[in-house]
Amino acid sequence: MDRFAALGDPTRRAIVARLAAADSRAGDIAAGFAISAPAISQHLKTLRQAGLVRVEKRGRERIYSLDPEGLAAMERWVSETRTLWNGRLDRLSRLLEGDE
Repeated sequence: MDRFAALGDPTRRAIVARLAAADSRAGDIAAGFAISAPAISQHLKTLRQAGLVRVEKRGRERIYSLDPEGLAAMERWVSETRTLWNGRLDRLSRLLEGDE
C-alpha cells in the first residue's frame, strides 16, 4: 500500500503518532482506542505493508516501532515535490510580474 494512502486513515495516523513517542506492544496500542484489538491489528498490518511501521519479536512479545526508512522515503518525496512546486510558483510569479 502507498505510504500516503496508509496515512489517510485517522486511526493509522494516531497509531503513528503514538509510535513516534514510544515503541509499543499491539495490546498497549489497542488500549488507547475505542475499537477492537483485531481492528488495531489490521491497521498495524497496513502500516507494516506500507513500510511505515516495523515489528520486532522480543521473547513472546511483538514490539511495534516506526520504520525510519519508510518515513525518510516520504520526507524525500515531500522535499522533492516542494522544490518542484516552489520553482514553478516562482516562475509563475515572475511571469505575472512581467519579469520574464
